[in-house]
Amino acid sequence: MATPLQYGDPPRLGPFVLQARLLTAPAGLVYLGQGPDGRVVSVAVLTRGAALDAAARDRFVTAITDAERHAGRRGAPAVLAMDGGPAPWVAVPYAPGGVGAERFLEPVMVSGMLLGDRNGPDFVPFWLGDRDPALPAPAPPGPPPVATRRSVGLAAALLATLVTLMVVMMLLLLFRPEGDQQPSRPLPPPVVVPTPPPTPASPRPGDQSPTPSEGGTERRTAVPGGDDDLGGEI
Repeated sequence: MATPLQYGDPPRLGPFVLQARLLTAPAGLVYLGQGPDGRVVSVAVLTRGAALDAAARDRFVTAITDAERHAGRRGAPAVLAMDGGPAPWVAVPYAPGGVGAERFLEPVMVSGMLLGDRNGPDFVPFWLGDRDPALPAPAPPGPPPVATRRSVGLAAALLATLVTLMVVMMLLLLFRPEGDQQPSRPLPPPVVVPTPPPTPASPRPGDQSPTPSEGGTERRTAVPGGDDDLGGEI
């Protein structure tokens, strides 16, 4: 009976997209998948613990290669694709009610005694309780994108422009004319203190004041009296 995929199940194995779980066996899991051509397939993959066991992995791969060598014999289904790496899996055509990829998980388990004599408990692998599928290693990252010649030329032109501007700015800073140098410290602003305007002094009696004339300068002596009185010539 098919059940939905669970957390940890691979979304695809090789070119096959996995759609549901068909069986959970002690040695591995069987999935219902679909090939790139639309064919429905049955895919079996070892558990993570069984894939780490070199002997169990060898028994699984040997069963697949024997089925490929003797196609149609021993009741094994036809092998469509397989992977014998660190996370081995096999894909066969899906036949409802028929033999599927679980056929290759049976030789992985060893039953009975290894020596043939019943003088102890049955052999139990250390990975028997593992139920997580073996996942293939992630694909290496692709090469970095290659820039076109146009983008490389634009980047080179921009870089050359920036370098030129930097050189010009350095030259201007190093060889700046002396006349353009600014004072290191600004001068203080002038302080203007307002003063009253000067007032003319009034003449005192007896002081001589110059008077303009055509022939020269005449001096007159101020005589006490009224404003209409003028002093005589000396």
